[in-house]
Formats: sequence, C-alpha cells, structure tokens
Amino acid sequence: MVNGAHGKTHFWNHKIRKKIESMQLNGKRYTTIYMSLYGISNLEDISKKIFIETTQLVDKNLRRYMEANGQTIIPEYAKTGIDMANFFGVTQSGNKVDYATFFSTEDKVLCFDDLERANVDVIDILGYINNFVEHDHIKTIIICNEKELSTKLKSSNIEMKTFIATYLLDKQKELNDVDKPIVEKIQQKIENVFDKANDYERIKEKLIGETFEYAPKFDYIINGILMRYENNADFIRFLRSNTRLIISTFERSGTRNLRILKHALNDFKKIYEMVDKSYPNTSRKMLQTMLIFTIAISFEIKAGKITKDKFINIKDNEEYKSILVSSRILMDNRQFYIKEFDNNYYYNFKSEYRFFKFIEYYVRTRIFDMKKFKENMEIISNTIDTKNLPAYKRLLTEEYWKISDDEFEEVITEIIEDVKQGNLKLIDNVKIYAYFRYFSKKSLIDYDLKTMKNIFFYGMNLSSLKSEYCANVDEELGKIAIDEVSEDMDDILKHFYTLNEQLQDKMYKEKAEEIFKCIPMDMEKFYERFDKECMDIPIFKYYDPYQLFQRIFCATNEDIVLIKEKLINRANKYTKKIEAEIKNIKQLKQIIDDYVNGKPPSIKLVMLQEFSKNLGYIVDKYKPVLFSRREEKVED
Repeated sequence: MVNGAHGKTHFWNHKIRKKIESMQLNGKRYTTIYMSLYGISNLEDISKKIFIETTQLVDKNLRRYMEANGQTIIPEYAKTGIDMANFFGVTQSGNKVDYATFFSTEDKVLCFDDLERANVDVIDILGYINNFVEHDHIKTIIICNEKELSTKLKSSNIEMKTFIATYLLDKQKELNDVDKPIVEKIQQKIENVFDKANDYERIKEKLIGETFEYAPKFDYIINGILMRYENNADFIRFLRSNTRLIISTFERSGTRNLRILKHALNDFKKIYEMVDKSYPNTSRKMLQTMLIFTIAISFEIKAGKITKDKFINIKDNEEYKSILVSSRILMDNRQFYIKEFDNNYYYNFKSEYRFFKFIEYYVRTRIFDMKKFKENMEIISNTIDTKNLPAYKRLLTEEYWKISDDEFEEVITEIIEDVKQGNLKLIDNVKIYAYFRYFSKKSLIDYDLKTMKNIFFYGMNLSSLKSEYCANVDEELGKIAIDEVSEDMDDILKHFYTLNEQLQDKMYKEKAEEIFKCIPMDMEKFYERFDKECMDIPIFKYYDPYQLFQRIFCATNEDIVLIKEKLINRANKYTKKIEAEIKNIKQLKQIIDDYVNGKPPSIKLVMLQEFSKNLGYIVDKYKPVLFSRREEKVED
C-alpha cells in the first residue's frame, strides 16, 4: 500500500510504473494494470475495468502501434473506444488471442488507486482484491489516503447508526444515566456496534504486506512544475528567482494541493504578461506581492477554506488595509478572517499594497476584467508611495505605529486641518474620530473629547456640502470598531446620520428632477430609469405635485395608463418602502380631482379620473397604518 495525502498518482505514473515495467521475470517484462476506483459503485465495475485493461494489453496491433509511437499509456477515452469497437467487431486484429499471455499472472502487477473514493464498501473491495493476491498470487499495489478513509468509515450512515445506538442504550436502561454525557455514550455505542475501522485493520493486516507512507519533497516537485514555463524566458526567470516565495506561500496554505498551485501559477502567468505589456515599469517588489496574492487567494477559494463571498465586498487595497488597521489597532474582531489571511500569507513580507481586486475577481470568476486591472494598476502607479497620500488616508490605511514619532504630530495637525476645512468624506470623519478617540485615551494627542467633538461637528457640517450620500453605512462602519456606548461617539454618530439623511434627500431630489422631466418628451427614458431606480424608493416625496400633474396631463393617454399601472404594481410590491411619499400622492390626487371637476367628458378626462381612482387605491393601502399611529399618539 502507498499511503499519503497528495501526489501519489503522479508518483505512480512517473516513478513506480516505469521502474516496474523496466524489470524482467524469467525473460518477460512486468506488465502493470492500473485502474482508479474513483466513483466505482459495485464490484462488477472493477471486473469490467480489469477486462478492458487486460484485453487491450494482449492486442498485438495495439502494442505495435504504441511502441512505434512511443506511447506508454492508453488515454481513458481511447480505452473505451477500443473496447467498444472490438465488442461490435469494427476492428479485427486478425490474431488469435494468446491465452498463455492472457492467463499469465506472474508477470502482472495490479494497481488500484483512489480506494477512499469508491462508492462501494471498502471491506468488500479489499475482500475482492484479496482474490487476486491470495489465490492468483498477483503482485498488487493499493494507493489510498488512509486519513480520508478513516473519516469515511466513521461517518457513513451516521444517522442510522445514531438511531440504532440510541435505541440500544434505551433498551439497556443506559440512556438516562448521568455518569457520562449522552453524546459520548452514543459515540461509544456506535464504535462498539459498527466499528468498521477494526474490520478494516484486520483485513489490511491479512492482505497488505508492506505499507509505504508517501511524503513528497515539495521543493523538488515545485521545481519540476516550474519547468513547464521554460519556453517563456522572462517569466521562468522571475519564477526561478522567487522559488522560495512560491514554496513558502504554498506551505502556508496548509493544503499541500499541487493541482491548485499549478492553476495559480497558470493564472499568474497571464497576470505577469498583462502587467509586463501594459505597465512595464512595475517594480519587482509589486510583482512578488501579486505572486503571493494569486497563490494565496487561489488556495483560500479553491481549497474550500472559505466561501467565495469573503472578498467580494472589498473593493480595493485601501479598504483592505482599513479593515486590517481597524482589527489590529481597535481590536475589532468582526473581520477576523481578513486579519488571519494577511498575517498568514504576508508574514515577514512587507508591502504597502497587498490586495488586488482584479486578481481576486479573476480567480473567483475566471474573468480577467480589464477595467478593474487598469484601475488597480493606475492606483499602484500613482499612489504606491504612502507619503503622497493625504494624512487622513494614511491613518485609515496603515498602522499608526509605522508613522515615525517625528512625523506623527505633523500628521495629526494635517488631519485636524482637513477636518476643519471639510476635506474628508462625511463617513471618513466618523472613522477618523474613532482613531482620534483611541489616541486621546493613549495620551498620544493633546485634545480633550469635548474640544475634539466640536471640531468634528463643524468639519462634518462643511463635509456634507461636498460629500455624497453613503448608502452602505453599516458596511463602512463595520470596517472599524466603534464604541457606540460612549456619549461622545454616540453624538458623532447621530450627527452623521442626520447629515447623511439630508444628503439622501438631496440625492433623491436631483434624481426626481432628472427622471420626471422626461415626461412627456422622453417617455422611453422615463420608463427605463423609473423601473431601475425608483420602484423601491419614495421618489414622489421629492417632486412638486403641481409640476408632476402638468407633465402627466401633457402625456399621451396611453402613457397615462402605463404610468397608472406601474404605480399600482409598485405600491403592491413595495408598500412599506414608499410610505414616505404618500402625502404627495394624496396631494396629486386632489389636484387631478380639482381639475376634472365640472369639465365636459373627454378621453383625456376619463383617463385622468381613472388615474385619480388608482391613486386613491394606493392612499387607502396606508389608512390602517396611519390610523394605528394616531391611536398610538393618543395613548402616549
């Protein structure tokens, strides 16, 4: 038996098989017959596989072809094709089967791979293999991962085993005993009754003469993997000079999965060539960081260590570093995984730029997004030197202890000045205040909380004049640890929310103006934007009902009907979300009613009356809510 976690099949194909087939017995060369047990669902399937392998081996024409063309292994698809062709009589060698060769067993070596991946009971497979070993005396090699096999033996039919174990414990009056935890008693009973591991060990002792633990030398194997890039001089030179970096990143993954490493290096080849072509002045240090990140993110995603969603919401390196700084300085454990990822793969490797969105996206989706690539590379080209960043961005994206004592006071002064001038985004004021609060507690800055809070209140007011509405507040604030219990921090947050709501109102007013002005001249654009942007927001709250009536009145009768239907569907689907606009909806209804009152009938007037009627339906949806709120106020 050859036992181990990775690389065993490769070792068989490139070392063991060649060595065996170079040996002779009584003037005859040994012949290897290899079959994978992966997915085998019954013992008959194994017999069929052996039959296919054996009949192909005694086909003289096939052997001559393989020898003439230097072919050592028959491809799997070819095996099936040859077997079916012979079965239907499509090909005939014209040679009679040499039964002496066919029945000869002493020069055969059987190899059964992937024992742990078969869908047949392992005990049954070993009993089947025992026929070849004990009765036919065929030399046999079994390749498996006993660690996975052990897990499989213990976890198969676990629900049934638990049920029977519980039943037996109950019948034996042991279930309610308090001498031992119930889980431990069930586990012990399962092992006593269904201990297939012992059966396996007993059969293995009888069947297996020698067990070899395959522990590959990964340094040697990885060097072999790199040889596939020998035809690309620049790339192989870079890989060769960073072999130690590749090996250490591979080891830190903890998976020992060479397939993933091969895929990662293939991905990095494309990345390297794109960077070299479009940004040839990229530093060697940056390419090394990209190499580490490509291998690391490949193992994290493809080895099933994380869900693919872990990195989706991190949009750039600045945000990645912001999370790290918050988790390290303010002891925020909500982003524990990101911190562990960084500590593991960038251990003793210093680089300010450590997260590449275009690489993460490429590995996760298999799409090389040129827009993301250029965005990342432009930032790397222009702002990789943190000394060129504004002081507040330095504080948000790098650990404060990296700032020298000589610089620190200057950095703080510059940030305070930026806050006073309203130069920060509104949300960044809250983040920076959290850090300043921390510095104040550590006596690193000489500002009392009251003075500092006043500075930030004033700065936030100015900032709100330049900032945009922040829609993902929870996500942004989740990047830093905020002590919301403290009174001053609570005041800062309340002020932020107030200003952010004002920015939302401003944004919706601008949106309403842009969208409603499309009525009646550009209805196609109105429908497109209204469907995409306004279905679940109270957009009517932000537009004057009199102006809206004038626009609707000028629309065609057909458009009036379409708008009416959209409003009904929208109110039914997003009742709660658009509640804030109901006051303007009532006013619009009243304006329409006043206009049509007393006028002689026309198609336009009938359409407007129907429109008003449907607005009434929408208003009525909110009457129970409004009534219950009035009752609550009376009770208060």
